[in-house]
Amino acid sequence: MSKVVTAGRINSSLQGAAFMVCGMAILGLTDNFIVYIAHEAGLWQFLLMRSLMACGLMALGALILGWCLRPRRWPGVIIRSLCAAFSMVIYFGALAYVPIAQAAAGMFTAPIFVLIFSVLLFGRNISLIRILAAICGFAGVLMVLQPNPGALQVFAILPVFAGLTWGFVALATRYLCEGEDTVTLLFAFFATLGILGAVGLLVTGFGFGGSRGFFGRGWVTPGYDLWFWITVHTLGALVGLWCITRAYRAGDPSYVAPFEYSFPIFATCWAWIMFGDLPGPLGWAGFALIILGGMTIALCRRDDV
Repeated sequence: MSKVVTAGRINSSLQGAAFMVCGMAILGLTDNFIVYIAHEAGLWQFLLMRSLMACGLMALGALILGWCLRPRRWPGVIIRSLCAAFSMVIYFGALAYVPIAQAAAGMFTAPIFVLIFSVLLFGRNISLIRILAAICGFAGVLMVLQPNPGALQVFAILPVFAGLTWGFVALATRYLCEGEDTVTLLFAFFATLGILGAVGLLVTGFGFGGSRGFFGRGWVTPGYDLWFWITVHTLGALVGLWCITRAYRAGDPSYVAPFEYSFPIFATCWAWIMFGDLPGPLGWAGFALIILGGMTIALCRRDDV
């Protein structure tokens, strides 16, 4: 009987790993589409249109499949949604200006910030191996970003701030949103992104498209290309996030979580196929350190951060 149970757990974990890898491959592909979207519209219009599509599809799913979209704990869900939305605003904004390899490296500082915030905010005791893993991951980020001390590279540093705010998302999900349905959290996240998009358009100006860059561009009349890329991006994001959710439900999270670190590899490979962009040897070495540090943090569960 124990052998049957063990074999079942192994199969479930392998299934979870497969879903995670599929999800990361899809997200790594769709995030490269930001380059095309940035040529057609600004960040705020993209966020608003994408959120309206995603929320509309989830509302339809709620009517047909009976999904629950109403949060049980409004304050926790609002805090999480704001952190996640601000993180994505920074991340997508940076994608229009820096290679996706750099943006992905910055986002994957999130586990490092989770450890830092766990100590500062919740008084957790962190093992030495996790501290060393965090240092290893941060060194990898620096190798990928290759910041120039003589020049302030704002857009190269932005993804690190996206990783910082995403660290808050991980903590809020655990400590403030326990028992919330995954679809509820996704709906709140996309709704918050849509609100930020609308606010951004009010600031930049509805009806004044212009060419003020991805951050400063107002509303432009959507053409076929814009509708196409935002629709593909939205569908890809929903499918990718579904795969990630399915991964954690299928397998042991401690086994499945490290496969999240396949994202920068997929994102970089898709960028190479689509645009011919590849990081240099130092960048690849940095990715190796990021993956090593992140997997170590994910696998060392004794501190239960």
